[in-house]
Amino acid sequence: MTPHVWRANLLDAEYVAELLVAFRDHLGRDWPSANAFHAGVERVLERGEGEFLLSAPAAGLAPVAICQLRYGFNLWRAGSECVLEDLYVDGDHRREGHGAALVQAALERARERNCRWIELDTHEDNAAAIALYERFGFHVGRAGGKRDVVLARSLDDPR
Repeated sequence: MTPHVWRANLLDAEYVAELLVAFRDHLGRDWPSANAFHAGVERVLERGEGEFLLSAPAAGLAPVAICQLRYGFNLWRAGSECVLEDLYVDGDHRREGHGAALVQAALERARERNCRWIELDTHEDNAAAIALYERFGFHVGRAGGKRDVVLARSLDDPR
């Protein structure tokens, strides 16, 4: 059976938040709270700050997988780009094609928005995710023979 994928709207906010909380739990974290996720999802949807794609086993069923997309303009690419974030498939529904369906839908959505680039990050030990992304043409960035590294920091810390 081919998964059913759709772009979430405000009516789907509870599903989106529940899946993101499940992802948080899967990562072994306890923050942000479920309420914070729900408020954040509503904000993203209301303000158009990004999109969420959902996947279910069939139309009319509850979603079991999610990914978040963010868009922006990249000066170095001279055009719009898409960041694929937070791809998560419920443990009981892995290996059913939901991850692949979401990646395909993300690529299509980025093209619809005339993005010139799409990127994502995953943990280097996540072989299953890396294999999935490589099937769709993603690769570890290299410049001058060196691997690109994603660095980040919290702005809540005054250092």
